[in-house]
Formats: sequence, structure tokens, C-alpha cells
Amino acid sequence: MRRVGTDEWSGLAMLVVAVAVAAPGLFGAVETTIPHGWWIALFVGFLAALLAAVGTRVSGRLRYGAFAATVVAAWVLVLSASSLGLLPVLLVLTAAVSVYVVPLRVGLIVVGLNTVVIILGTGSAASDPVEVTVLGGFYLLIQLASLLSSVTLLREQRMRRELAEAHVDLQAASVLLSESARTAERLRISRELHDLIGHQLTVLTLELETARHLDGDAARTHTERANRVARDLLGDVRATVGQLRAETPDIAQALRGVARDLPGLDVTIDVSPGVHVDEEGNAAFVRATQEIVTNTIRHSDARELRILVTADDHGTVLDARDDGRGARNVVLGNGLRGLSERFHTLGGDLAVDGGDGFRVTARVPAR
Repeated sequence: MRRVGTDEWSGLAMLVVAVAVAAPGLFGAVETTIPHGWWIALFVGFLAALLAAVGTRVSGRLRYGAFAATVVAAWVLVLSASSLGLLPVLLVLTAAVSVYVVPLRVGLIVVGLNTVVIILGTGSAASDPVEVTVLGGFYLLIQLASLLSSVTLLREQRMRRELAEAHVDLQAASVLLSESARTAERLRISRELHDLIGHQLTVLTLELETARHLDGDAARTHTERANRVARDLLGDVRATVGQLRAETPDIAQALRGVARDLPGLDVTIDVSPGVHVDEEGNAAFVRATQEIVTNTIRHSDARELRILVTADDHGTVLDARDDGRGARNVVLGNGLRGLSERFHTLGGDLAVDGGDGFRVTARVPAR
């Protein structure tokens, strides 16, 4: 179940404020120029359109239409009330959420039109030009402050998202670089052991094999014993070299290194016991985790991401699922398309599903 975050709480507070300022009109304390039932229905439509305009699951055109309906409904609600009271706050709400839907210049136009509506509404209820000017200027400043605050908040959110994406890329590069360095060091040590000690022991074995055929029982006994020791040492060296070459990467540590310390996203990584992959498979899963986490931060609007890695007789499977908004028609971008090609090269496959959150399943065959 998705946790309630600051966005949901701010949306709830916005609804409470809207209902509070419209309460006099809703309960008949303020007369309206249109039938009271229609005024209530218009207010309900205003709330529905406002929620649709800021909803993340609504397509672009529908959001634009919903925002336009929100603005027009707010104008009618204000102009149809005999006494404004705090109703202009509804116009402030439309100005505050405008930058989430339309460009800033359009939001500024909405602020200007809202101010004209407030002046018209105030002028119909009051005859003092000073009062009309002061009230219009006051709400103009409040709208501008709300609009610019929303712009600042969006800019901060975008910067945090870009910082998180850069952090993921840096962590993935660090993990792969560390693994590459360890692999290179293992190969260097194994080559030196084989070329230096292994070569010397091989020469020693040949020399002792020759000495074994010389005369003298005592010499033969000692040379045979030395021969056995030399062969045992040679076997130990080769076994050590084989272990260094066959050492497998720690996939759990690698994946957790990629998704560590991400602001705003709780990533859980579970790796089943007995999961072992080679260096190519480890690199593929690290790149998959990097792409999945980056896409979740950039597109999914999710707060939780769980990555599960399991293995069976057929291969190793990485299954990642978030609690975001998903996608009805999934279109693979360059990142996911590149991942799919990488896993196909290894003999595996990659599948995506946006029906419930967003899910990515990647598999490499057993080797």
C-alpha cells in the first residue's frame, strides 16, 4: 500500500481550504445570483476539475481542459456571489496550481484575469474605489506569491530528482569500476603465480624426474620424496589460480551500492541465498538496477521500489516493481531498449509491465 506523502497532505489541505472559504455559499449564508443548487454543483465541479488538473494519472490534454474548467468555474463562483468574503481564495488556488499544468507565462495571464474578476466582483458589492483597489492589489500580490512559491518548489523538486539520478549513475559506475579493478587484480595475481612459481616448480619437477633415474638407492628415495612435494606444490598453485579466476562477484552488495541513499525513494533489494552470476551477468544486473531506479525517480512518481533477485535451474531473474502510477501503453525508451539488447546478448530476456505500478523483469540463463 502506498504511503501518504507531502503531496497528498498538501492536496488535502487545499481541499479543506476550498471548502472552508466556500462554506457560506454552500450553506446558504450568502445569496447567489444563480440557483443555490446549481452553485453547489458548480463548486463540486470546481473541486473535481482541480483534482483532475493536478492528477499525475491524467493525460496532458485532459489536464489542460480540467485546468481551464477550474479557472472558469472559480470565476463564476466568485462573480455569482452577492458577498465575496474569502471566495477569491479559490482564485488564489488556481494561480498556485497553474504552474503544475501550464507554462509560467500562462499562469501569469491567469493571475491577471483573476485579478480583473476580483475587481469586478468587489465593485459590484462595494462602491468605494479605494476599497476595490486595495482588495484587488492585495489578492494580486497573494496570487503572485503563491505562483512564485510553486515555481520555486517545482524547481527544487526537479533539482533533487536530477541530483538523485546523477547519484545513481555515479554509484553504478563506482560499483562496476570496483568490480573491474578486483577482476584485473585477480587476473594479475593468477598470472604471476602461474608464470613465476608455477614455472619454477615445473622445472624442479622435471629435474627431479631426471635425478630419479640416477644410480643410488638413497638418492632415489630423496628425489622421489622431493618429487612428490614439488608436485603437491604445483597442484596447490594451480588450485589457487583456479579459485582466483572462478571467484564470483557479490551481486547483493553491487546492487545495494547502486540504490544506496536515494532521497525520496525507498529501495529494498532482496537477493535469495545461492544466487551466483558471472562478471557479465553481474554487470547486466547492475546496469538494469541503474536504469530501473533512474526511471522510477524520473517518471514513476513512486515512493517505494522493491528489487528481488532469485535463481533456479533455468537461470537468474531480477524482478523490480514500484508503487508509482505505471503506464497503460509502455513504450521502451533508449535505456530500456538498450537493456533488452544486453540481456538478449547474454541469452536472456527483459519484460516490462505498467499495469500496477511499473514492473521490470530481467533474466539471464544458467551457465
